[in-house]
Amino acid sequence: MRPITWLDRLRYEFDNLMSKGPIVLIGWLFLISAIMILVASTLIVFIGVSSDGSPPDFWETAWISLMHALDSGALGGDSGRSYRLAMTFVTFGGIFIVSILIGLLTSGIESKLEDLRKGRSFVVEQNHIVILGWSSQIFTVISELIVANESLSRACIAILADKDKVEMEDELRDKIGQPAKMRLVCRTGSPIDLTNLEIINPHSAKSIIILSPETANPDSQVIKTILTLTQNPQRRATPYHIVAEVREAKNLEVVKLVGGEEVEPILVSDLIARMIVQVCRQSGLSVVYTELLNFSGDEIYFHAEPALVTVTFGEALLAYQTSTVIGLYTATGQVRLNPPMNTVLATGDKLIVIAEDENKIRLNRLANYPIETAAIRQAKNVKAMPEHTLILGWNRLAVTVINELDNYVAVGSQVTVMADVAEASLEINRRCNNLQHQQVAFEFGDTTDRQSLSQLNLSHYQHIIVLSYSDELDVQEADARTLVTLLHLRNLSQQQNTTISITSEMLDVRNRQLAEITRADDFIVSDRLISLIMAQIAENKGLARVFAELFTPEGSELYLRPVHDYVKVDEPVTFYTIIESVSRQNQVAIGYRLRAQANDANHSYGVKINPDKAQKITFTAQDQIVIVVNE
Repeated sequence: MRPITWLDRLRYEFDNLMSKGPIVLIGWLFLISAIMILVASTLIVFIGVSSDGSPPDFWETAWISLMHALDSGALGGDSGRSYRLAMTFVTFGGIFIVSILIGLLTSGIESKLEDLRKGRSFVVEQNHIVILGWSSQIFTVISELIVANESLSRACIAILADKDKVEMEDELRDKIGQPAKMRLVCRTGSPIDLTNLEIINPHSAKSIIILSPETANPDSQVIKTILTLTQNPQRRATPYHIVAEVREAKNLEVVKLVGGEEVEPILVSDLIARMIVQVCRQSGLSVVYTELLNFSGDEIYFHAEPALVTVTFGEALLAYQTSTVIGLYTATGQVRLNPPMNTVLATGDKLIVIAEDENKIRLNRLANYPIETAAIRQAKNVKAMPEHTLILGWNRLAVTVINELDNYVAVGSQVTVMADVAEASLEINRRCNNLQHQQVAFEFGDTTDRQSLSQLNLSHYQHIIVLSYSDELDVQEADARTLVTLLHLRNLSQQQNTTISITSEMLDVRNRQLAEITRADDFIVSDRLISLIMAQIAENKGLARVFAELFTPEGSELYLRPVHDYVKVDEPVTFYTIIESVSRQNQVAIGYRLRAQANDANHSYGVKINPDKAQKITFTAQDQIVIVVNE
């Protein structure tokens, strides 16, 4: 055994001292400096020497020694051999100590700056919005939240992700810019780590958004994050408001089990599939969804109006000139879109209203509404006929789209799928075997190959859906294939003199501008729509039930119906007239679409939600009314 010497012990104690950090070392340097000055001052006073030959004073000598320790230039004014020798000792000691001190301070400052760069400091915020995780959706989510909170003076969004803080800040600055009123705070850490989670101060947040990571098994990370929040020993007593993105339907029940009423899960695959199905059957509906979901235009609010208690829902539809009533949020928390017109509003009920801003929801003071009764028409019942739908491309949504489409079409309908994915046929046979209204046929073919597409009889199909190959390709390459398919389809339709309705799934919202040259009827930008919904629910928890009603076949849905089903065309009418006519058919009108502006992005592709009801407009036979209907 090696013997332990006093030198070993000294070195060991020195190592322990150095490992205690800059603060402890600075304290030791201060103590050594004080001892050195006291020893030198005591020695000078004991010897009795001074620079000017007068008897030395201890405290004056100590002060002069301190100045020599801090400033080596002070030595030049000394006289006397003994005095100079003592002060030289103090000066050299000071040089050594001050050099170490400067090094420690520099190192400490650099260490602190490095810690700040890593984003490990505690977020001292109240009533802020927390985003856990990082994905391409975060930019849309934050952009919408900035608009939603622009009236607040000290709004804050705090982001915790397993990503470098500086990189996050740079990306946000490049994609979003520097918001005028919203503060964006980034912190580096894992959302499933309790210690890291505390950094972001989730217990004081008004809402928490959990983004699905772009990994092989994203739902497991989301579930762990929810568990970390809800089972945190330091969690708050009041419920959290958590919005979580879920990718697989099989994990939805697990999310509900671990999150309970505190979590509003958004099942991405089902939601996008339902949107694609609804939009493909109604040209322009994607624009309506976008108008309703973003914060830059009109939004959905829950509004209490005591003055309307005891009136019927049908009467409440006409009570606002610049806001549109679409349903009721009852005192028991039930969402009822387009309830029966004779439903009486009770105390505690709130109206579900589309408005530009909540403070602009005001009752009108009209004694008589400007309704052109003579212009009102009654829609004729049209028997549903079998439909033929063509799906080009393949991804994980395709099976859900086929199954959802079965809820809308008449018996005898047909779906044809063309894709160059061999597994697609097996997936159809395995997961689409309970269809009630339609049959499915699969054709193997390259959807970007003109010859393969030209063999299809496009006039045979009422609806064409172009899905991206998002399971196999990256975003830009998948969108590129979609664009090629759309270009071929439009060219073939021109050559065959055929009018076709095309709905396309896009992954990157920036590619929509490129895709507009293909003149496709609708574009579903999956991630963007999900981001908009998450931002809306983060601001208003009750909207989750509204969206659940809108996006399920069993609930109330949005439709675009011909305007001539409700009023006479080619003569001016107010939207009051539209509201009255639509309500007589037990439906709710929320806007219209002008066919003449269908390709004009500056006019929202002809879609106008929540128009001024007193303003007159002349419709043509090709225009449509946007309605909420139970079917």
